[in-house]
Amino acid sequence: MEKPDKILTLHPQGKKGVNISREKYDTIRAYILKTVKKHGKITYQQLNKMAIEELKDSFEGSVGWYLVSVKLDLEARNMIERIPGTSPHVVQLVKS
Repeated sequence: MEKPDKILTLHPQGKKGVNISREKYDTIRAYILKTVKKHGKITYQQLNKMAIEELKDSFEGSVGWYLVSVKLDLEARNMIERIPGTSPHVVQLVKS
């Protein structure tokens, strides 16, 4: 049996990332980018709630756990950013 393709996520503070399935990473990554782009700015809580609601029936594993891991990876890759001083924290796409 072939080993599933994995990706080691990055962390914005240089901490150790996690090894996760490429397929799950791609699913959550696409969801985060699509949703943040659609809303412009969104709180992490809203993003998490929407992801769980929309993906729970089709995603195997903890949507919330994967969401936080991939969100941190996207921050480290400079694709999304936390808006400083927001509480609860708000994310947006990095302006190019």
